[in-house]
Amino acid sequence: MTPRGSPGEIGRERRAPARFFAAWPGAAARTALLTVLALIAFAANSVLCRLALRGGAIDAGSFTALRIASGAVGLGLLTALLGKRGSGGSWSEAWLLFLYAAAFSFSYLKLSAGTGALVLFASVQITMIAAGHHLGERPGRLEWAGLALACGGLVGLLLPGWTAPSWTGLGLMGAAGVAWGGYSLWGRGRREPLIATRGNFVRATIPALAVGLFAFPSFRWSGKGALLAVVSGALTSGMGYVLWYAALQGLTATRAAIVQLAVPVLVAIAGVLLLSEGITLRLAASSGLILAGIGVAILGRGRA
Repeated sequence: MTPRGSPGEIGRERRAPARFFAAWPGAAARTALLTVLALIAFAANSVLCRLALRGGAIDAGSFTALRIASGAVGLGLLTALLGKRGSGGSWSEAWLLFLYAAAFSFSYLKLSAGTGALVLFASVQITMIAAGHHLGERPGRLEWAGLALACGGLVGLLLPGWTAPSWTGLGLMGAAGVAWGGYSLWGRGRREPLIATRGNFVRATIPALAVGLFAFPSFRWSGKGALLAVVSGALTSGMGYVLWYAALQGLTATRAAIVQLAVPVLVAIAGVLLLSEGITLRLAASSGLILAGIGVAILGRGRA
């Protein structure tokens, strides 16, 4: 019997078909659908975090611990329901997941939403594109043009709301972006996204609970805050990251970095639909630039 964790077992995990998504049509269509669903989950997660933390419904440490733990429980129940067995993920991925979640939560106590989003996605872009370049990816001119156009739209969307940033918040959100970029890069080699994500959440629960205990002096809890954390963990984080790991199988590092620029647009749209925020000309123009830039970059890759 091949020992667990041996190169043979790891090779089988990476070669095994993702049967959970096997019935979905066509490789390109499946990647596009998974990417869209994952980005919607990311945007929903950002809204839930904002509602819970900025509204004072729960403290950042408790939110992080409950978010990761509920994600582990939810994914555990799903794998049991589907009859999925075996282990997956790694401690390296789990630590990146934990660092992203913890830094993201605590940075929201120091930064405005616009400032935080700008720093987060700038960090993700730098991390993933630099790593892709190191691994031999060479974006074409249209991809670079699309990236520049999308980044210009992102700055136009967020910069007018820029406030003098806290250095602590700036560092935390930058660390969150680097960790998320690393987590995304690591996930590109996974062929069983559900098993891998469950394993990462289970491992990440240990440091997340430790942070919750460490932050006990600032403990604050409410039913609303707990509910938002559970929904964030079990649905928009847990299932969202499963979808993202599955989508990454069909994305280059550069393209995976660029498409995530759509998340601030989705968050802004959610603000209009769910939080009664007004539609402005700047929002419409910036969103159009971001989406156009993403389209140019994706088409540019296809013509490279």
